Amino acid sequence: MQQRYRVQTRFSDPGRYAALLDDLPADLPDLMAVVRNVLVHYQAAGIRFTGPRLAEIDSRRVERLLELDQSRFPVPLAQPRPEPDRVVVCCRDFALLTVAALRHRGVPARVRVGFAPYLADDWNYDHAVAEYWDGDRWVLADPQLEPSRYPFDTADLPQFLTAAQAWDAHRRGLIDADNYGASPGLPFRGHQFLLDQVLLEVAHRRGDEVLLWDQWGAITDRSADELTRLLLAADRGDTAAERVLAERYATDPDLRLDGRVHCMSPSGFDGWVSV
Repeated sequence: MQQRYRVQTRFSDPGRYAALLDDLPADLPDLMAVVRNVLVHYQAAGIRFTGPRLAEIDSRRVERLLELDQSRFPVPLAQPRPEPDRVVVCCRDFALLTVAALRHRGVPARVRVGFAPYLADDWNYDHAVAEYWDGDRWVLADPQLEPSRYPFDTADLPQFLTAAQAWDAHRRGLIDADNYGASPGLPFRGHQFLLDQVLLEVAHRRGDEVLLWDQWGAITDRSADELTRLLLAADRGDTAAERVLAERYATDPDLRLDGRVHCMSPSGFDGWVSV
């Protein structure tokens, strides 16, 4: 089952920039440091990006991220870049570039979508992280984070909450959904937000690593309950659940991504695009 996660997707494929990944560190913390050297978060860095620079956050493919980087720095990825000149992204892109580099070396890896309770004391930010197979188990890692600033191992996360785990906890009345979302000051939170995150998690697991603000389909509470059951079972190693999940996503017209998404981006873009 891990074999499919060794293969690049249309989103993680570095394309004509694949050679840039050849010499990246094998050690995961060192690899994540290189990723942070190439990318900068559009909000967390505390730098105000506008116009075309902010629009970089809508780059869906690793090949495009590397194209932007190389247009400014036609040098190896490990060579230092000034933070303001790095490619402007969100958490999903830190995860996706890390996953692309791991897959490039034949390591099974995937992007996980959910929530990061470790980013704030009183809020659960929606977040994306990388997950890789170390030969014995799936390990979660957060390449966006500078390790020295956190009291835990960012290369082996202790408390990331997947979208399925959050939805399950919400349905059982164990969490307050209004404390889960994009930001405390925005309306993107609560029941509907958790619902949409379940579909995003399934899509990313099936290789459609779209932007976190891409929307499509028509997921319902009932289908989210079913998908959550399958996701949680698959995470426990249930290969039958993994197969059913794959079939459901591929065949259900209300769930599968058929080539167009409604993008509602922090860059200000709001419209339908082909992916």
